[in-house]
Amino acid sequence: MSELTLADATENIYASLRADNADLDAHIAALKAALAREGKKQAVFDPTRLVQNNRAGRKLMQAYFRQRGVSVSFSE
Repeated sequence: MSELTLADATENIYASLRADNADLDAHIAALKAALAREGKKQAVFDPTRLVQNNRAGRKLMQAYFRQRGVSVSFSE
């Protein structure tokens, strides 16, 4: 299996969130690996593409990802 780019890993996260969090932990692990390969510290998500785009949803996402070792921020 080839290594995912950061953009591909991020797209997989969006797809997983739309699919009721299917395989989310596996996608987070792939995202964490992609971040490490590209030397980035944070994953940046577009809040308009989130299923639950409100403050509570964004904070829940940040907390869940942080527990798995990925820092999340949101683009403006």
